[in-house]
Amino acid sequence: MLLNVIEAGEGDRVAVLLHGMMGSAESWHRVVPLLVERGFRVLALDLPGHGLSARDPGLTIETAADAVVETLAQALPSALPPASTTSLDGCNRLAVALGHSFGATVLAAAAPRLDPGLAVYVDAALTLQGGHDRADLIAQYEHDRRARMSPTELRRLRPFYSVQDAAVEARAAERFDPATAASVSCGADGHWTAAPGSIVVRAEPSAWVADEDARRFEHDGVTVRSIPGAAHTVWYSHFEVFTAALPELFAPSLV
Repeated sequence: MLLNVIEAGEGDRVAVLLHGMMGSAESWHRVVPLLVERGFRVLALDLPGHGLSARDPGLTIETAADAVVETLAQALPSALPPASTTSLDGCNRLAVALGHSFGATVLAAAAPRLDPGLAVYVDAALTLQGGHDRADLIAQYEHDRRARMSPTELRRLRPFYSVQDAAVEARAAERFDPATAASVSCGADGHWTAAPGSIVVRAEPSAWVADEDARRFEHDGVTVRSIPGAAHTVWYSHFEVFTAALPELFAPSLV
C-alpha cells in the first residue's frame, strides 16, 4: 500500500514523520516548517485509515510498517534499486524518523528496514495489548471520532490547542476509519524495541510511557527525555519545550 505524503523542503537530509492514532500528516503542521528551516526534506505520512491514505480493515502494526517502507522506497528512489520496495537498508539519506504514539509503534516495526540515522519515539511504550472485541472497539473509535470532529469542542477540551491545531485535528477525525484502527488491536499482543541510541520523548506523567517503561528503555541504551505537564501530543501543549528537548533535530546550528 502506498500512503499519502505531505512533503516540504529539499536537500539530502530527510526527516520522516508518523502521526498518532486518529491524527494525520497534518498533525505535524508546526513541526514541519521548523525542520525545513533546519535544512531537512520532510516527508509526513498519513498512516493507513488516516488522512488521505487508503483504508485497511485487516491492518496490523507490521502491515502498517510495510506500507511506510514501500511508500518511502518510492519517495526516495535514489536510495534503492528501482525494483525494490521492501527495504531501505543502506540508505544514508534518511537522517531522522519521528513517530508519535501509534506512529511510534509503526516506526519501531519499520526501523530495522528504514535504518534512520536517528529514531525518535514520542510518548509510546512500543507495546500493544491485543485481543479486543472488534465490534466494541469500532464502536468506541466511532464515538471518539465524532467527539473530535468539532474544532470548537476540541478547543474547549484542550485549551492549549490553537485554532489551527483544532481545525487540523477535527479534519483528521472526519477522515479517520474506525475499522482500520480497530483491526490493529484485535490480534495478539505485540512488543517492539527501540535501537540503542534512539530517543524517547514522553509526557510526565504519561499514561503511555510509565516510569517502568522509561527504565526499560534506558537499560536498552535508549535516551529518555521527559516533559513535565505535557499532553500526550507533546508538541501541541509544549511546543518550545518539545523542540528544545530535541536539539539533534531543531538546534539552529544544524542549518
